[in-house]
Amino acid sequence: MDRDFRRVAADATESPLRRAVIAEHPVAIEINGLGYAVMMATPADLADFATGFALSERIVADAREIEALDLVDTDQGMIARLAVPPARAAAVADRVRRRASDSSCGLCGMDNLDAIHRPLPRVTATPVVPDAIFAALAAMRDHQPLNRATGAAHAAMLCDRAGAVRLAREDVGRHNAFDKLIGAMARERLDWDDGFALLSSRCSYELVEKAALAGCATLVTVSAATSLALDRAAAAGLTLVSLARADAVLFSAPAR
Repeated sequence: MDRDFRRVAADATESPLRRAVIAEHPVAIEINGLGYAVMMATPADLADFATGFALSERIVADAREIEALDLVDTDQGMIARLAVPPARAAAVADRVRRRASDSSCGLCGMDNLDAIHRPLPRVTATPVVPDAIFAALAAMRDHQPLNRATGAAHAAMLCDRAGAVRLAREDVGRHNAFDKLIGAMARERLDWDDGFALLSSRCSYELVEKAALAGCATLVTVSAATSLALDRAAAAGLTLVSLARADAVLFSAPAR
C-alpha cells in the first residue's frame, strides 16, 4: 500500500513524497477452536506462517499433524484456524488454561521461566564453507522485494551448501519471517540438505530455538547474537554465524 509523506531535506527544502508502506495486521492463531495467540504480521504467506508457528511452538512435531488449516479474513484482522489431533489439542488446552490463570513472566508468551530452558534437539551437519555465506549475502537483496519497496521487512532464507538461495520469506517481524520459511519448507517437504538459514536480523534466543526445532544446524544472522542465543546454540550443537557482512562473519563455533 502507498501513503503520502512530506520529505524534509537537510537544507530545509520540502517536497511531497508517496511511497510504499509495509502492511502490518493482527493474525489470530486458533487451535481446535481455542485462541492461542495474536501476532502482528504482514498478511502474506499466512498458511506458511501458521504452519511454522505451530512447529516452532511445539504444538505439532510434523506439519502432517495439522489436519486442517483455514484462513479467515475479518474486519479486525486475519484468523488462522488449525485443527490438530486430540493428543496435541490436550496440551494446547492446558497451556491456554495456564496462561489465563497464572502470572506470566512476560517473555514471548512463555508460561514460566522454566519454559525458556526446555531441552532442544541436537543438530548435526557438515561444516559450512565461509564462501557459501558470502555468496548468500551477496544475493540476499535480490530475494527481498518487500524490503526493497518499503525498507521495513525482515527476511529469512533457505540457502544450499554453495550459498544459493533456494527459498525466501519476508515479514514485518523477524520471528514471523523465520516461521514463514520453516512453514513453507515443511509444506513443500524441503530439507536443509547441509545448507543454512540466513536471517536479516539480530539473533535472539527464540530464533536459535526455531532453527534447532526445524533441524537447521547453521544459522546466519546479519546482526549480532545475544548471550542467551549463543548459550542455546551451544547446547543444541548449532553453529551460529553473526554479524554477517560482505567483508567478514563471526563464527560462534570456529572448530566446525
